[in-house]
Amino acid sequence: MTAEHLDVLIVGAGISGIGAARYLRERHPGKTFAILEGRAASGGTWDLFRYPGIRSDSDLHTFGYEFKPWRDEESIAGADRILAYLRGTVTENGLEPHIRFHHRVVRADWSSADGRWRVEVLRGDTGETVALTANWIFCASGYYRYDDPQHWPADLDTTGKRVVVIGSGATAVTLVPALAKSAAHVTMLQRTPSYVLPLPSKDGVANLLRRLLPEERAYALTRRKNIAQQRLIWRFCRRFPQTARKLIRWTNRRSLPEGFPVDEHFNPPYDPWDQRLCVVPNGDLFKAIRAGKASVVTARTTRFTPDGVETASGEVVEADVIVTATGLNLLVAGGIELSVDGRPVSVPDTVVYRGMMLSGVPNFALAIGYTNSSWTLKIGLLCEYFCRLLAHLDATGNDTAWAVADPDMPTRPLLDFGAGYVRRSLADLPKQGPAAPWVMSMSYAEDVGLLRGGEVGDEHLRLASSKATTTTGA
Repeated sequence: MTAEHLDVLIVGAGISGIGAARYLRERHPGKTFAILEGRAASGGTWDLFRYPGIRSDSDLHTFGYEFKPWRDEESIAGADRILAYLRGTVTENGLEPHIRFHHRVVRADWSSADGRWRVEVLRGDTGETVALTANWIFCASGYYRYDDPQHWPADLDTTGKRVVVIGSGATAVTLVPALAKSAAHVTMLQRTPSYVLPLPSKDGVANLLRRLLPEERAYALTRRKNIAQQRLIWRFCRRFPQTARKLIRWTNRRSLPEGFPVDEHFNPPYDPWDQRLCVVPNGDLFKAIRAGKASVVTARTTRFTPDGVETASGEVVEADVIVTATGLNLLVAGGIELSVDGRPVSVPDTVVYRGMMLSGVPNFALAIGYTNSSWTLKIGLLCEYFCRLLAHLDATGNDTAWAVADPDMPTRPLLDFGAGYVRRSLADLPKQGPAAPWVMSMSYAEDVGLLRGGEVGDEHLRLASSKATTTTGA
């Protein structure tokens, strides 16, 4: 039996995969595609994570798609509204028939002779293996292991209980105020503090523009404002780290009770934006601390005891419930076993080209967003470039594209980011080079020029027809 063939196989029905499908359908309506989703529902992170208070840590005007305005009054919103936004995108663009749930891509082998991928898919609902072929794979499976996620039992009731949340990142600062609403007390137990910045959940300028201007115009202006604001804050923190540290500390002191040891619990040993700033909407974390419903302990955890958690000093932080929020395990390309003409691809030995292709791997794109601003800003640009590349291949009579990196080019880790969960996984990730198009850009302005404008190809990108494809070089 002949395997089904697709022009483009999109892996993942989360925010990146849905966006990729929409761009592809709009700009290449004649191409066949499917979105394979290993789980039983769309939405990715926003359907998978169910812990209390889960929300965005970026404004939805930039975290949302450029083509679909965010209509909610709150610009920092919970998972339910983000999920409704994503599934609305699916419905509005007729993507439902293209999504196949319970389909997990296990391995993919590129055939240079055929100019296509041979893909093995495992169906989680039936256990059967399905074979597909595709001209392109667009991997939009996110950046962490879905089989080892944060898990929240549906029947867990923390009402009236003492809860300890271990961690200091985005998940921890989200959980603590949400749990504090009904728990007897919540303690955030952290080894190292994070920078925590209170921001209003509503964007007053955005809501004013929505009342004064047509919806799409108001949304576009708000996006521009917020993109510029994100970049300005990041640049200021990187250029004037000590001043930024003092400003954040001043903001924290104003938000916390008088006499609170700010330097002990909210003064990290690293500079602002060495790791991502944690946003707390309307200062909800600080409000919980002021109300006496939450507290912070900064110490190294040594062991769990029948009464709670013991720290390095011997102190036991008492708890009825302990929640670990210590980061994720990163995973590029969804853990798919990639090979080219039967030769396994060692992902850590590849270099990322234009932030979306792996050197030496033909017709394979992946979606990695920004770490210093909204993830989806980068995804939208990558999808645009992907569609431009497909059009360029069609116009030149080619069907295969791959990037070739100079073997003597110096490389460095893919992400210049100090978070512990990132550092733990760097050895398993691709590398980046010293300059474009091999650098993993974190600048929206630079990426607009590289991905949306300018030439599609350069001397590093090889094009060929499937009858004459060779893929030497990595």
